[in-house]
Formats: sequence, C-alpha cells, structure tokens
Amino acid sequence: MTNQIELTIAAGLHRVGIVRLLLYLLLMSAAMVSTVLFAGCGRKNGGGKPSLHPTLTTQANHEEPLLLENFNPQPATEPQEAAIADNSQCYVCHVNFSREKLTLVHAHADIGCEKCHALSEAHCSDEDNVTPPDIMYPPEKINPFCLRCHAQDKIDIKPHAALFAGTATEKKYCTDCHGKHRLAHRTRTWDKTTGQLLTDDKVRMMTENRPK
Repeated sequence: MTNQIELTIAAGLHRVGIVRLLLYLLLMSAAMVSTVLFAGCGRKNGGGKPSLHPTLTTQANHEEPLLLENFNPQPATEPQEAAIADNSQCYVCHVNFSREKLTLVHAHADIGCEKCHALSEAHCSDEDNVTPPDIMYPPEKINPFCLRCHAQDKIDIKPHAALFAGTATEKKYCTDCHGKHRLAHRTRTWDKTTGQLLTDDKVRMMTENRPK
C-alpha cells in the first residue's frame, strides 16, 4: 500500500515538473519576442532607445516637423542677386531716366543718382523746383568725374584715342557717347557751377499762382 502511494506521488511530481518546464519555456519565448519588437521600434526612431509607443512613433515619423513645414532653403551654392541702387525718389520727377541706359547700367552696379549728384534733399523736397541739385556738372567737369571710377588705363581703347589726346572736336565728353543723360525739355535752368537760377517758366505748385 505504501509503495503504491509513493509511486502515485512521484508520478504527480513528475507531471508538475513538466508543466513548470513548459511554462518556463513559454515565458522565455515571450520575452525574446518582446525584445525583438522593442529593438525594431528603437531602429525606426533613429537608433535611440526603444519607444514604449511604437504606433505613435511610426505615425510621427511620417509627419513634417511643424516649424520646418513651409521652410524652403536655397542651395548654399546659389549666387545671391546683386544689389540695385534705389533711385525711386528721383524718378518721381525724372521718370525719363528710369529707362535711360547710363542710369540703368550704374544702378545695376549699385551706383545711384546720389553718387554723382549727392543727396539733394532740398531739391527733391522743393515742389516749385527752383532749388538746384547739390552737385551739377558743367561740361569741363564731366570727364574728370567719370575718370574717378573709370580709370584711363582701363578704358584706353581706340574709340577714346582722340578724347585722351585732346584732339576730339565733336564727341568730347563721356556723355556724348554713353547714354542720353540730358533732359530734352527744361522748365528751369541753373548755372551748373554756382547753382544760380537762370531761366524759369514761373509756374509754381505751392502758391496761389499754381496752374488751375
């Protein structure tokens, strides 16, 4: 009787051991699967620590960052557009010069009206236009002023030979060939050396004599 009881107990313990072994193997398999899944999430997040919310992380990776959503950087090698001189204040009255070659060529080199004629604030602010520009050019001052930037050794070419030799009879000044930097019609003229008003059509914009 005793032997039978002992055999029964041994068989029970044997079965319990098998069950425990199966449970252990099952838990180990589950742990390995979890490790693989979390490692995969970590790689999707850029190689960092595994995310506890793989679904949310995957969704976020497909969305544009909020602050960079509309950012469109230019390539670093793209050349920057050169500055253009702002002559808009002068063009209010002298609109004819907005398409004149000499003005445009210099403007695209960032050289505006002020470079040659100074700021001329009083002239620009005078609605009656009796105040001359700060700097004007009588014929004898044109070439020396141009040569301050355009050095003779840089422009000593055949078309300029007579000019530099002092033998030119017709086209003696830079502006005779370059551009049309003169007003075809003038309502005012000044002495370009002293600034004295020489001729005036007497029309006034800021007084009771202004045109009706």
